Amino acid sequence: MPANPPTLLRRVPPGGWAATAWTAGLAYSFVVLVRLPGESPNNFYRGLWLSDPNQRTLAVCVVLSLAGCALLRRRPLTALGLLLAGAVFGAFALHSSVLDIPLVLGIDVALWHIAATRPRRETVIASTLAALVLLGYPIGRVLMGFVIGTSTALAVLLTAAVAVLLGHSAGESRRHAAELGESAAARAVAGERLRIARELHDMVAHSIGIVALQAGAARLVLTTQPEAARDALGRIETAGRETLSGLRRMLVALRAAEDDADGQPPLAPAPGLADLDRLARSTTAAGVTVDLRRNGEAGPLPPEVDLAAYRVVQEALANVVRHAGARSCRVTVDCGEDEVSIEVLDGGGLRATQPGGAGFGLLGMRERVALLHGSFTAGPRPAGGFRVAATLPVPAGAR
Repeated sequence: MPANPPTLLRRVPPGGWAATAWTAGLAYSFVVLVRLPGESPNNFYRGLWLSDPNQRTLAVCVVLSLAGCALLRRRPLTALGLLLAGAVFGAFALHSSVLDIPLVLGIDVALWHIAATRPRRETVIASTLAALVLLGYPIGRVLMGFVIGTSTALAVLLTAAVAVLLGHSAGESRRHAAELGESAAARAVAGERLRIARELHDMVAHSIGIVALQAGAARLVLTTQPEAARDALGRIETAGRETLSGLRRMLVALRAAEDDADGQPPLAPAPGLADLDRLARSTTAAGVTVDLRRNGEAGPLPPEVDLAAYRVVQEALANVVRHAGARSCRVTVDCGEDEVSIEVLDGGGLRATQPGGAGFGLLGMRERVALLHGSFTAGPRPAGGFRVAATLPVPAGAR
């Protein structure tokens, strides 16, 4: 999905904002020299007339300030120096006793930009340079015997300090947002890796368990019952092909490709409850009879719920084959309006005495169900055997 285009305010470069602020400040400096309706004539100069030397000084101010605005993005410290020099020349041209606030508006924008976007060292250098100039101008006038506006000079320093603080705050907010984005991306990557690991475990563990069981059976009857051995080898081949197909499908999904590398049609979608019959048949063929019972209308389920339900049954059956020592088990699937319940019961006794035999299988099932805000229980039955039960909620309106 394409990113949203920046707004008009974000498209304006920092130099553009500095130039706007400087222009507005210079215009205000001239406006205050004009007598407006209702004001006393004793407080204003006569018009906007400037002598030739002052006009040249003002021209230097304009050139320096606009050059500083143009360089603000590429060379911010140089740009700040030019803006400060332009403000000094502007004060000379207007016979100002201090660097008035309107003359330093562009400087404030530059200080904000440096504090918000540049390293701390450059921010300290810029703040020191600005303080030296803003304080140096009125101090120099005092040393030469001229009067100054002390309160105005303090106000100018205050605006510069506020600009630096606001810029620093904006920079911290931006960096914090970037760190949150990186942290979220890292969590997403870790979650995706966990999901892939869980899928690989659920898919491979079941097939390898069946392969091992069938290989053992084939070895026992290889010389005495060739036909039975041939059937066992065929089941091993089928389980191996299904596992390879599942691995291939996962790789294709990770590469976000619609077709596989050699141009073959896309592979089958992820399994779901509709594939339980096939899973039951393969487990039965491996030597553990599966009694599959369905209650309620299955109907269409969200893909993540459908896949999670299938994987829970698959892992539970894999554990029965590998650890239970049982010859049969019962799988019950109840499909309600707002949830899907799964129960797998076996009559074996091996896991009751070795609860750790299931390895990561139970943990993976529990995590998979928890991701969908469901409930999961697994443990020995009082009468013997083992029980695995899971309930997966179905979001409202998903059917």
